[in-house]
Amino acid sequence: QVQVVESGGGLVQPGGSLRLSCAASGSTFSSYSMGWYRQAPGKQREAVARINSGKITIYTDSVKGRFTISRDNAKNTVYLQMNSLKPEDTAVYYCNALTGIYTYWGQGTQVTVSS
Repeated sequence: QVQVVESGGGLVQPGGSLRLSCAASGSTFSSYSMGWYRQAPGKQREAVARINSGKITIYTDSVKGRFTISRDNAKNTVYLQMNSLKPEDTAVYYCNALTGIYTYWGQGTQVTVSS
């Protein structure tokens, strides 16, 4: 069983920045593919960014150039640096760990972009 815990959400003004963190348990964290998803009210959950064990990253088009996903294997943590935030980025952000066999989700952290 892998525990996944997100943190770092909050209220930020448009144009501001936030950094989300996701800590995952397990001695083989470096082999996990880690991703961030988000779900806005009334909408389906969507993939935002992913980083694999080789630190190759992919992003959904709406966040390219604004969000950066990274990982620190020594800390079993993945980050999502979010810059130039827009009201449409408001959502619950979830972290996802793919171990090659199972998929694990965190409980989510709320991000609200509003003036």
